[in-house]
Amino acid sequence: MKVLFIGGTGLISSACTQLALERGIDVFLLNRGQHADTPAGATAIIADVNNRESMESALAGLRFDVVVNWIAFTPDQIERDMALFSGQTDQYIFISSASAYQRPGGHYLVTESTPLANPYWQYSRDKIACEDRLMRALRDDGFPVTIVRPSLTYGDTQIPLVMNSWQKPYTIIARMRQGRPVIVPGDGSSLWPVTHNSDFAKGFVGLLGHQQAIGHAFHITSDEALTWDQIYTATAVAAGVQPRIIHIAADFICACLPDMTGSLIGDKCSSVIFDNSKIRRFVPGYLATTPFKVGIARTVAWFDAHPQLQQIDIEADHKLDTLIDAYEQGLQNAVRLFQG
Repeated sequence: MKVLFIGGTGLISSACTQLALERGIDVFLLNRGQHADTPAGATAIIADVNNRESMESALAGLRFDVVVNWIAFTPDQIERDMALFSGQTDQYIFISSASAYQRPGGHYLVTESTPLANPYWQYSRDKIACEDRLMRALRDDGFPVTIVRPSLTYGDTQIPLVMNSWQKPYTIIARMRQGRPVIVPGDGSSLWPVTHNSDFAKGFVGLLGHQQAIGHAFHITSDEALTWDQIYTATAVAAGVQPRIIHIAADFICACLPDMTGSLIGDKCSSVIFDNSKIRRFVPGYLATTPFKVGIARTVAWFDAHPQLQQIDIEADHKLDTLIDAYEQGLQNAVRLFQG
C-alpha cells in the first residue's frame, strides 16, 4: 500500500509514520524539507503544498492508495487538495479536531454523532467548514474522504498542560522545579483524556486503506480520563516535585488573555469523555495502553536527556506570573470588600 503523508513530521504524524513503516506500508512524506531527516524506510518528496505548480511537478506520475493531509486547516486548502487528488487516490484522510464537537456540550459522553459547533474558536469552525465541504464532495462527486478528529495528544517532545507554552513545553517543568506556582483553569476537577501519540497511531494506521471507513468520521483517544489536577500532579511527580497549583476561573483567564478563549472555553474547560467504540469496530483490538503517568514520565525523561531543548518561553512565563498576580490582587480586594 502506497500512502502519502502531507506533513508527516509533527507530533502526531511522526508516530503514525513510524508505525506505518513498521507495518510494511510504503510511506511517502511530502514537505518543504525544512524539518528533521526523513525516517529510514520512508520516501521524501520535497514540495510546497501551497504552490500548485510545485505540487503537480513533485507528484507527476505518482498515484497513492491513501493521501493524508496533516496540515490542512481551511476550506480553500481542501479545495486545493480535491483538485489535486480527485481520481488520484482511493482514500483521502482529513485531520480535523475533536474541538469541533459542540461547545458547550449537551452530553458528557462524546460520540462521532455529537453535533459539530464551536462558537468560541475560529480554528474549530474552520475545521468544521472543511468537514462540511468534504462530505458534500463525497455525496456529490464520490470523493473518498475519511475524517479523523484527534484530541489532546502528546509524546516525547510535548508536555500537554493546558496553561503552558506549546512551542517551548519545558517552560512548565522549569516552573515546577523552581517551586513556582502553576495555573489550572477552573477548580481542577473537570475530566479530560490525554492521549499518547503512539496510542493514537495504532487506531489511525488501522484506518489506512480501510475502504469501509470512507464517509466516516472517527476520534481516537485514550479511555483514561483524569482531572486536570491529576494531570498536573502526575507531571510534577515525573519531574520529581510536588506542584503548587493555583485555580483560576477560565472566564478570568480569558478576560486577561483573550487569545486563550478558544483553547479553554472552546475546548479544555469542560469535562469530556470520548466514546471510542466506533474506532474499535473499524480497527478491532484498538486500545490505548499508555497511562498518562507512564507517558509523561517518559516525556520528562526525554527532556532531561536533551538539555539543549530545555528552552523557556520567557513571554509565556511572564504572562503566567502576571496572571497570578492579577488574580491574587483581585482575591485580596474581594475579601476586603466582603469582610470589611
